[in-house]
Amino acid sequence: MKRSVLERLSRLPSAHLLRVAIALVMLWIGALKFVPYEAEGIVPMVANSPFMSFFYAHPAPEYRAHMGKEGDVVAANVAWHVSNHTYAFSMGLGLVIMTIGALLLVGSRAPKVGLVAGALAAAMCFTTLSFLVTTPEAWVRAGPAVGFPYLSGMGRLIVKDTIMFAGTLATVAESARRVLASAAGREARALPELLHERLGDGAV
Repeated sequence: MKRSVLERLSRLPSAHLLRVAIALVMLWIGALKFVPYEAEGIVPMVANSPFMSFFYAHPAPEYRAHMGKEGDVVAANVAWHVSNHTYAFSMGLGLVIMTIGALLLVGSRAPKVGLVAGALAAAMCFTTLSFLVTTPEAWVRAGPAVGFPYLSGMGRLIVKDTIMFAGTLATVAESARRVLASAAGREARALPELLHERLGDGAV
């Protein structure tokens, strides 16, 4: 590959592109949390999580009798999910996810905001990855290949958050570097003034 091409590639704003990509995913997924099929789809993960199950009214594994095919509308199942607070919780979660996504975008201009947003996004991804441990449906449960390392469709979606987790940590590191650089710049600008004041006061 030509050196000129490599030089142009090296100047790509990789940190900014990574932040925008993560924000786009979070805004999109957060918006989907307002749609019933998405709210119902996360029930096995939330219901089995020791950190989140208290948001629901019914204990696991009661939900298994009320899980239909994605997109199907069954009145009895909908009524159960309403009583379980499935939709209310999902909408609240969606707001949180979209807020973090928006803050990540703001972090492109405000490194301190980006630092906080990146940390929140990393915590969210870590929580999602914990579902691999707590959700039985994350693993194949029947047939010749059962349990670890045989991820189910749900498990394969969850494990991809490893990439998101690493990406959010990268945005945290980049924001931290910018915060430190900004502080160093302020100190450098303040030093001549401080020396001038001390010389004027006869302190030096």
